[in-house]
Amino acid sequence: MNRLFALLILTCPLAAFGASNPDASFFKHAAEGGIAEVDAGNLAQQKAGGQNVKDFGAMMVKDHSAANGKLQTIAASKNITLPSSASVGQMAAKAKLDVLSGSAFDASYIKGQVRAHEKTLVLFRKEITAGQDAEAKAFAKETLPTVKSHLKAIKTIAAQAGVAVQ
Repeated sequence: MNRLFALLILTCPLAAFGASNPDASFFKHAAEGGIAEVDAGNLAQQKAGGQNVKDFGAMMVKDHSAANGKLQTIAASKNITLPSSASVGQMAAKAKLDVLSGSAFDASYIKGQVRAHEKTLVLFRKEITAGQDAEAKAFAKETLPTVKSHLKAIKTIAAQAGVAVQ
């Protein structure tokens, strides 16, 4: 009985967060994804073998840093605390990239970027169609074209490098 009570007490803040903003999951996942993109982009600038991959990494840092700032401003206005790090899975993917360099890094980074941007497209489209928070929906609508542009660019890089992404 004590364990049940303790579990209820621990989950109450999470339930309150979700109840206070129906788009809490979007805020969380968008923030984690943005942080992961900046981290991986910084790594790409250091470890990539191809200049086009280094340049893509730089674009990820620039564009996702700007989007992260906008998301943070929206969240702060709603008293929502965003995650300060990428998800555990995203950190594990970065750790795998950390031990690679050159063309091996490029292939792994490219595949990861295609997957990440495809997931982000799904997340943002879902927010646009089903989200309830007007500012979160507006952020998703405003940012979606950039995400699409990133996906197109990384698929072009994949084709140039001969990296199969599907």
